[in-house]
This record gives sequence, structure tokens and C-alpha cells, in this order.
Amino acid sequence: MLHIVACIKQVPDTKIAKINPKTGTLDRASAPAILNPYDAHAVEEAVRLKRRYGGTVSVLTMGPPPAVKAIRRCIEIGADEGYMITDRAFAGADTLATSYALSMALQKIAKIRPIDLIICGKMTIDGDTGQVGPGIARRLDIPPLTSVQKVVEINKEEGYAIVHRKREDGYEVVRATLPCLLAVEKEINEVPRSPLPNVIRAARYQPTIWSADDLEGIDRSQLGLKGSPTIVAKVWVPPKPQGGTLLEGTPQQQVDQLVSLVMEKAAELFRDKEVAG
Repeated sequence: MLHIVACIKQVPDTKIAKINPKTGTLDRASAPAILNPYDAHAVEEAVRLKRRYGGTVSVLTMGPPPAVKAIRRCIEIGADEGYMITDRAFAGADTLATSYALSMALQKIAKIRPIDLIICGKMTIDGDTGQVGPGIARRLDIPPLTSVQKVVEINKEEGYAIVHRKREDGYEVVRATLPCLLAVEKEINEVPRSPLPNVIRAARYQPTIWSADDLEGIDRSQLGLKGSPTIVAKVWVPPKPQGGTLLEGTPQQQVDQLVSLVMEKAAELFRDKEVAG
């Protein structure tokens, strides 16, 4: 029986969120909070593995009290239990401080029930770094398998996992020892509509909540802003690309037009270089 822990995050819907023009930071209040889409696929994969091999799926998140909604969404998908660490000491954490706090919580969960597999989304849509998963694996000294697009086999008895990792030219088959961490792609599965019993259970579910003081041996200097060496100098919205030129006519005419445009652009660049020189 496997114990799989999915690390998740509640994020603002970046399709709607805006950038504060004064501070240059993401205005999180401008958009509804949702379960990070990549993490939804991670939880779904954990649930599928539970059905395949038997076991328990736990979810873990770090965030403010409203992040409990993200845990309830995971219960809807099929997770069995949820844990949340929330404390003002965690505020302002970058990926380094976040991976530290989550790794400490994972160690506490492992004392309750040993962990066989940790799974998370490839990245979060509000940060796009993809650093927290590997950071957790590094702190726990377990193998990190990133860009996972298929789980081939999990063999707890012999202590290994086999997965397909996405590459630009295909995929590679990787075998790693358990426990390990998987950071998954969206294409690993489809998240179906949740069945009514799960929705009812999720609406009533209360996760286990821990503060920083509940994590044994915690080093507060590694939490929040104190433990975050990352400095974001500037954030801005890139300008919308201007419309291009529509190539019309036969394929040969389109090729001729394209060559002409490329030559014109090259001539402009050459003239600009001469003027600058």
C-alpha cells in the first residue's frame, strides 16, 4: 500500500490577474484564487496510482488560511487527507524558503505514515520557476524526476519507480529508487469532473493545520523573507506583438514575398549598424 503526498499551491488565476503599475508586482486581489492547474494533474495522477496499487493520497500546502479551499478541491479530485502549514513566519517566502518549510512538514507527515512517493506539478502559474519540487527533493535527499509525462510503474516491494520524462525530441525512460519526487506535466492525464460523494466530503472536510512551531527542529532564519535570498528587481507586462504581414497568392508567390521581406529587414539592420558605427 502506497502513501503518496501531493504538494500543492493555491494561486491567483493568471488569466485574469493584473500587475500593480505602482509596485510592479502581481495584484493577487485582482483575480480569484484557484488550485494551481499543474498540481491538479499531480493530485489526479496520485489518485490513479492509489487505484492501481492501493494506498493513501495526502496533500500538503503552505499558505494563508483561505488556501484550505485548494485542499478541499484536492479532496474533490480524490485525495484522502490534507495538511496545511500556515504562519506569518512563512510570508514572503521564495522558492528556497518554500521548499525548506514544505520539506520540514513532509518529515512530520512521514512520522505519522511513511511516504513512498511525493508528487507535484511541474511549476506554478504565478511563479513559473519549477524550483520548489526539486528543492524539496534535494532537502530530503531523494531523487527528483522532473517533466514526467507518464508513470509506467511503481514497485514498492522492490523499491523503484519507472517514468517517462518529456524531452524536446521525444521522451526518456528513467528508473529511480523510492522514495522519490515526481514533477509532472499537464499532459500526464485529464482531470475529470468530480463525483458527487467527493464533492460532499470536500465541503465538510477540515485539514490538519500546523504552524511553524508545530514543525520539529524548524530554523526560523530559513523561513519567509528572512530565508529568501531572491530579489525581484522588476516585473512588467510585455507589450502585445504587433500584427505581421499576411502572405497571399500561390506557394511560390508567398516564398518570394517572404524572401523580399527578409531582405528588407536585413537592409534596415545593416543601415542601423552603419549609423551606430
